[in-house]
Amino acid sequence: MEIRDENFRIWTENDCVYFDGVLRLAGPDAYAPIYSLALTALHENPERVIFDLTGLEFLNSSGINLLAKLTIEARKQSGTQFLIKGTAQYPWQSKSLPNLKKLYPQLDLQLA
Repeated sequence: MEIRDENFRIWTENDCVYFDGVLRLAGPDAYAPIYSLALTALHENPERVIFDLTGLEFLNSSGINLLAKLTIEARKQSGTQFLIKGTAQYPWQSKSLPNLKKLYPQLDLQLA
């Protein structure tokens, strides 16, 4: 499954959801299709789910809220290993992604 726009692309492959580009959508309603795609990945892969954000240059506050909601959903699924891959190349990731561990301490966060 894939969601594509001129500024971003989100797609799934096996147990991984890839986020690429610049996400500046207007609010929660605009992020609903992305939430649905990621939630489906969480429910279809009970052992392990990876969100790869290494190609995501920018994410606005509504998008960060989306990640928080998805982290809470992952926390609800006992037995699922939840991994978020990020990069220190984009400062927003180094600042925002560690806060997700407050919502789900077992989150495996990898910032390369």
